[in-house]
Amino acid sequence: MKTIFYGWRVVAGAFVVALFGWGVGFYAPSVYLQATIDKHGWPIGIVSAAITFHFALGALAVAQLPRLHKRFGVAVVTLAGAVSLAVGVIAWAHASEPWHVFAAAILTGIGWVAMGAAGVNAIVAPWFERRRPAALSTAYNGASVGGTLFTPIWVAAIAAFGFAAASIGIGVAMVVIIAILAATVLRATPEAMGLRPDGDDAVSSAATRRIEPARVENFRQDRAFVTLAAGMALGLFAQIGLIAHMYSLLVPALGAQMAAYAAALSTVCAILGRTAMGWLMTPGTDRRVAAAANYAMQCLGCVAFLLAGSDGIVWLFAGVMLVGLGIGNTTSLPPLMAQIEFAKADVPKAVALSVAIGQGTYAFAPFAFGLLRETGAAWTVFAAAIAIYLIAACCYLAGRGAYLNAPRRGRA
Repeated sequence: MKTIFYGWRVVAGAFVVALFGWGVGFYAPSVYLQATIDKHGWPIGIVSAAITFHFALGALAVAQLPRLHKRFGVAVVTLAGAVSLAVGVIAWAHASEPWHVFAAAILTGIGWVAMGAAGVNAIVAPWFERRRPAALSTAYNGASVGGTLFTPIWVAAIAAFGFAAASIGIGVAMVVIIAILAATVLRATPEAMGLRPDGDDAVSSAATRRIEPARVENFRQDRAFVTLAAGMALGLFAQIGLIAHMYSLLVPALGAQMAAYAAALSTVCAILGRTAMGWLMTPGTDRRVAAAANYAMQCLGCVAFLLAGSDGIVWLFAGVMLVGLGIGNTTSLPPLMAQIEFAKADVPKAVALSVAIGQGTYAFAPFAFGLLRETGAAWTVFAAAIAIYLIAACCYLAGRGAYLNAPRRGRA
């Protein structure tokens, strides 16, 4: 009986890492905001600024991940991130002065990115080449599940035990589970276990080996990287802006309860869309075209919102589903592009830098889309999202073949 390739155990571990990373570090800050305001009555602008600081600082920290992974190993860095995130959340819950939440945001911002997109990619990538789309899509689904599970868990725990006790309970549980994974699954490497990517034998590996692109000396002057990072950053900006305001935009037409169901449906669609893309993508698929098509689908979702008006429930749910189907792919497709377009040694840096630029950009999306809502009608939000998605798609398409058609600086 053929044994299951060990890499799939690593994918399962990465799924759990993503579940906690996004569940505690990405989706939960909105809960922290409300809990802090309810507890202290501080101005919403101050607490919101701390959340923006959390994401902006994380954008700076994620760029250092490849260096940290190389020096300390993925398992150690992931565990350190979990500890930092847990301590930061506990500090946030115990804050007694407004500046305390900014200090806590330093720890949460640094900690969560080690368990975010770049961190999960670093865990999975060494184990897969041919089947990396399926492996990454499965691991990244932990992010969507984390958002679905942890928001109600946080709300229920805070209501039952208070913010301080809830932060300690969830934080300690997260560190214990990640520590177990780090000591067992995450510390293994294909080289140490004598395994090849995808579990292939030597003959299969040789048959599927590709010609590696040239090394990049200056990422800022490399067209493949610039268009990749711009496409990802713009797409995330539009997406995060939509997600941040979607619930409140749906409430007038659907009511609070039905709007909550619609928001949950978008998460389910994100899992379905990411899984389908990952498992159906063949080695010859043009990943930039796939990413551009993904943005086009989300544009159609925004068009459905525009057609819905104030009472077109069918159009509203069509919009939720079309936007939702593309949510997961916005994060998972860029690392898959990097796998093809960069030398193996450059992929971690390309992924970390593109994630950093994306996070630094989308940190301001909720504020920007909020200004649109204040200065104009609700339709301006969807119109702006369409325009940004289209520009992002054009960025991806503009970089097609750039790594093949133009010599790179520092050619190796």
